[in-house]
Amino acid sequence: MTEIVIDSSTLAKFILRESGWREAREFIFRRPYTLELALKEVANAIWRRIMLLRDIDVEKALVLLGDLLELKKKILRVEVQDPYLNKALEIAIREGITIYDALFIVQAMSKQATLVSADNEQCRVAERLGVKAILI
Repeated sequence: MTEIVIDSSTLAKFILRESGWREAREFIFRRPYTLELALKEVANAIWRRIMLLRDIDVEKALVLLGDLLELKKKILRVEVQDPYLNKALEIAIREGITIYDALFIVQAMSKQATLVSADNEQCRVAERLGVKAILI
């Protein structure tokens, strides 16, 4: 079975039960790799739902954050992004994408894994760089 790297958008879809969350679930339960960065970005997405969209309350946010931390503890293979930063910066500059997106591409490259993302541009760049990508 091919290794999987999931990015922040995939993890956020699952945690927040956004459109495509069931498809994300299929990849999450395959014990994917991800980066510490993803946890921070999903926590920020939870914050956004409270503060900007106002469609969840603080109690719900704390439950969602707890779910995220349980996934980290039991299922996700979370790595620090430091080893990937140099290559990610090169790709981000050359391809005109964010360093955040490039980090997940480099992680997938290093693992010879498939990248799963909800970001069309990130998937396009990944594939151009020889990384199999699945858009959810």
